[in-house]
Amino acid sequence: MINDVMRLVNVTKVYVIGIAKFKALRDVNLTIPRGAFIAIMGPSGSGKTTLLNIMGLLDRPTSGKVYINGLDTSKLSDKEVARIRNEKIGFVFQQYNLIGRLTVLENIELPLIVRGIHRSKRIELVKKALIEAGGEVSWLNKRPSQLSGGQQQRVAIARAIVTSPSIVLADEPTGNLDTQTSGKVIKTFIDINKLGNTIVVVTHNPEVANCTQKIYVIRDGAIVGVREPERDKCIA
Repeated sequence: MINDVMRLVNVTKVYVIGIAKFKALRDVNLTIPRGAFIAIMGPSGSGKTTLLNIMGLLDRPTSGKVYINGLDTSKLSDKEVARIRNEKIGFVFQQYNLIGRLTVLENIELPLIVRGIHRSKRIELVKKALIEAGGEVSWLNKRPSQLSGGQQQRVAIARAIVTSPSIVLADEPTGNLDTQTSGKVIKTFIDINKLGNTIVVVTHNPEVANCTQKIYVIRDGAIVGVREPERDKCIA
């Protein structure tokens, strides 16, 4: 088994706006080992979200390559990329991105429906994921509006891990939460990482970054440093 879940090689992203060119990422090289829990930290406009979108195969680099489990994704068609994204990558967003008209069960099972998994098996997997994400089975028939922000984020985490992806990408997952709730959500990430999940958290919050195993600092589209977290300053 390849030990690296994801590897970025000389990844550059250039946006063309009219006659102007904006280089959002500059020759980014990044290797994420299986089972790692890392943070990507930087100020607004540093390229964090662009980097996460490329890691999540939501966007393609202008140059460079993204490997997932050793597979060169630059050689894949859009359809193949969509399949890899569904099977190998879980997403957690700042805004939760839950569908209000659906129950918690229905929200979490969406990636499983795409895979064509039988309903009885889906329910089993949903319950397992929700418990692993720190949620409660009693939430299954509730709608997102009936849950607190922290509870909704745990549902979003459950949806991200229900397919047992190779990697979970979280974009400012505590951005809408108060300090106490943020600590509980990050504790959830710590717990699911201990279960073997590989996690990348993009954040501007040092108290969140300090809960991870390694912090990559991005500025002006380039990785400018790597440092060890100060675990005594972890929010969880």
